[in-house]
Amino acid sequence: MNEKEKMLNGLLYDANYDESLKQERIKAKILCQKYNNLPYENFEEKNKLIKELLGKTKDSFTIEPSFYCDYGWNIEIGENFYSNHNLVILDPAKVTFGDNIFIGPNCGFYTAQHPLDIERRNKGLEWAFPITVGNNVWFGGNVTILPGVTIGDNCTIGAGSVVVKDIPANSLAVGTPCKVIRKIDE
Repeated sequence: MNEKEKMLNGLLYDANYDESLKQERIKAKILCQKYNNLPYENFEEKNKLIKELLGKTKDSFTIEPSFYCDYGWNIEIGENFYSNHNLVILDPAKVTFGDNIFIGPNCGFYTAQHPLDIERRNKGLEWAFPITVGNNVWFGGNVTILPGVTIGDNCTIGAGSVVVKDIPANSLAVGTPCKVIRKIDE
């Protein structure tokens, strides 16, 4: 099994020194750089670059610059996706967003997890676990989503939260670590 296959299967893999993965990250970084440096009003070219970079998009989306990711092809966004400035998605594992997503500024979605022991970490080894976001989810500014988290439909995640475990549908959740403080009722 090569390093990419290990990565995609949630196994310990060589993230830092595997040449094939490095080349894929370089390609994604070049596309992100082009995207972030386009004139703001050049919406057609920006959308074209995002569609080239990401694994799946629907028709209506806005990603404000600056945007950064590791691979891009491992990210799927639904209809009516909006992210404010400085979105970072580290996507060695799949990151999937449903429809009607609103992401505040300076948010990060991180699928990679590094070993605690120094020897394996210094070898560039890590695991990656997917992040899944349902429909109709709003993230306040400066939210961090960690590996393996699923966020259900119709949730609001309060500004500054660090989400370390799943959030059930129809929840208002805030804090570090993020906790459900109440259900959202119509």
